[in-house]
Amino acid sequence: MADSSFDIVSKVDRQEVDNALNQAAKEVSQRYDFKGVDASISWSGEQIEIRANSDERAKAVLDIFQTKLVKRGISLKALDSGEPQASGKEFKLFSTLKEGISTDDAKKVAKLIRDEGPKGVKAQVQGEELRVSSKSRDALQQVQQLVKEKDFDFPVQFVNYR
Repeated sequence: MADSSFDIVSKVDRQEVDNALNQAAKEVSQRYDFKGVDASISWSGEQIEIRANSDERAKAVLDIFQTKLVKRGISLKALDSGEPQASGKEFKLFSTLKEGISTDDAKKVAKLIRDEGPKGVKAQVQGEELRVSSKSRDALQQVQQLVKEKDFDFPVQFVNYR
């Protein structure tokens, strides 16, 4: 019987992020406590740019955006936000989306699978993803459970289950 396998990846659904951003922008434009403070959130190339007239307002807009992301099922581990920076009369806060598993992180996951996972399970790093294979589908499900239980600093998804 052939080996069964799946891939461990760290990806973000850009459409869902865009929808969350649009919802957050709409809420910021309509909320009473943001009237007259020139608060906004928008894409700036690959980054998300938040502008406001104080650093507290910028953090409040970020909080609204994070709430919208969670409601849409996107892990906050994928969002890398900086601190508000003064820029003239306003404060800017930039956030980026982290995608892909770095080689070091993939090695950590592979070591976890080797050390704590069931026997006969192999893990290979393939670019920004990790291929896990075994003869037993039950062993693969145990590996998925093991990886879900560990709290990595990046979101993980399981794809290409064969």
